[in-house]
Amino acid sequence: MRTDTAVEAALETLTALGVSRSEAARQAILDAAKAKRRAALREEAMMLSEDPEDVEESKRLAAEMEAARAW
Repeated sequence: MRTDTAVEAALETLTALGVSRSEAARQAILDAAKAKRRAALREEAMMLSEDPEDVEESKRLAAEMEAARAW
């Protein structure tokens, strides 16, 4: 992986407490992927919450589950 001044500064910050450069890079990549997945899920949830058919289906399913729970 090639780095520039900004990446070197970030790595310096991440390794200041004794974490290796490899571990810092590995963790940063995992964190970035997790953040990207969460952002995609948030986007999908927003889209679904604005879809009247999906909202209605969610309400119907919740009512069914509540009725089943009563048993």
